[in-house]
Amino acid sequence: MRMDALSPLNNQADDYAQNYAEMLCRQVRDARANRSPLQINGGGSKAFYGRRVAGTPLDTTGYRGIVRYDPVELVVTVRAGTPLRELEAELKAHGQMLSCEPPSFGGSATVGGMVACGLSGPRRPWAGAVRDLVLGMRVIGGEGQLLRFGGEVMKNVAGFDVSRLMVGAQGVLGVLLEVSFKVLPRPQACACLRLEMPLDHALEQLTLWGREPLPLSAACHDGSALHIRLEGGEGSVAATVKRLGGERDNEHYWTALNNHDLPFFADPRPLWRLSLPAATPPLALDGEWLIDWAGMQRWLKSDAEPHVIRDAALRVGGHASCFAAGQGEPFTPLAPVLLQHQRRLKAQLDPARIFNPGRLYAEL
Repeated sequence: MRMDALSPLNNQADDYAQNYAEMLCRQVRDARANRSPLQINGGGSKAFYGRRVAGTPLDTTGYRGIVRYDPVELVVTVRAGTPLRELEAELKAHGQMLSCEPPSFGGSATVGGMVACGLSGPRRPWAGAVRDLVLGMRVIGGEGQLLRFGGEVMKNVAGFDVSRLMVGAQGVLGVLLEVSFKVLPRPQACACLRLEMPLDHALEQLTLWGREPLPLSAACHDGSALHIRLEGGEGSVAATVKRLGGERDNEHYWTALNNHDLPFFADPRPLWRLSLPAATPPLALDGEWLIDWAGMQRWLKSDAEPHVIRDAALRVGGHASCFAAGQGEPFTPLAPVLLQHQRRLKAQLDPARIFNPGRLYAEL
């Protein structure tokens, strides 16, 4: 089924979307002329993520809807204000999915916010990140003009894959309007297991399993047990369940983990996300841990000083970000050379510095 066959209702929706895009462009041009910063808003599900922005709200939620969807070609193009749940429901109806498993954090998430924040779920080490799914996009640039990068095939533009640069940029480089993604078929079979084992043994086992063609699609240690998810062909999943043993687990565990609904996340202490090499031994930091992505993503609830947490992560080749709302500097400071490149990129795409200024770093 293709989604680009037009009916009178679709024509009305497309006309509304076109008018809405033009309104957004005018607002950007006015902001540029007045040197007035803009706060780009979607569903607000990830408003806690990043530094606070002071500016005139630019609401993208009115620009919504699936533009084109070709299940045979595994490609979908969708407007940025579209609720993520609507896109996922349409894909599921055709037996397909966004393989990066993006979190929704309460259900108000939009496609634009998903791309702007670039957060991926438990399947990420095995199926790729949000950035890996992006084929192209339409963006409102710093002069209020419509720009198109990439397309519906994998390619670079003028030597830079600008569409992928927008992933995780949190709106500091432009206003996302439409994004084209590659999608994948949903797995034929799924089984979730819980295996009682200490963390050090779990990390060793995951390293060994990573060298084998096992149908792993998620692995998380909660402090006492290793939770794993197996996805793939029915025969492969059944054989792996028989080999690994353990107890059958609830598959909703992964949705709760992805959307921070597990009891662990209710702890009132600040939430930190540490990205580390997979086999890194437990870090000597005060707090409670939840080990995700087979050891590569580690959630920490702690009152420790930010510099203590960041220094511990840096010593083992990783970095740490704070997910607590209101954190002054949630992200690891950039090295001088990287900061110089980021400033040059910001100056090229947003010379008036009106798009979400300071959302990532104060210098941007």
